[in-house]
Amino acid sequence: MNTLVEALSDYGWWILGLVLLALEVVLPGVYLLFFGIAALIVGMNTLFLGTSGWFGWEQQVLAFVVLSAISVYLGRRWYGSKSEAGESGLLNRRTRRLIGREAVLTQAIVNGRGRVAIEDSWWSVEGPDLPEAGRVRIIGAKGSVLTVEPVQPN
Repeated sequence: MNTLVEALSDYGWWILGLVLLALEVVLPGVYLLFFGIAALIVGMNTLFLGTSGWFGWEQQVLAFVVLSAISVYLGRRWYGSKSEAGESGLLNRRTRRLIGREAVLTQAIVNGRGRVAIEDSWWSVEGPDLPEAGRVRIIGAKGSVLTVEPVQPN
């Protein structure tokens, strides 16, 4: 074990860190990033402090474990503080983003069903019977069908 550690003593942690960061790009999730950062920090310390004397491979592994734990803790706190209340949190629930918006009917609501155009797409709507070109407010969504109510003129 000592022979392998001595052979890779100058660049072993750098290689491990870069391999972990490369795997982070390939594999889903954000878990190898923290270990890659810890390995690069240990590699930087061994490069500047050397592997002789008091900073042997046992201390390097211990430093890697401690730095990994600190990195995971700080990373989880940072990622946990990001709220999903913005538009990016509703990326897969596009219809919920539309609630509260006003639109113009492109097809009259007859027997409770009609259509509106919003930006570059057309949506099926449910609501009270209204003529074409009537203004409606989106008040709900069931799958891809929006629930609307008429907008009263000011």
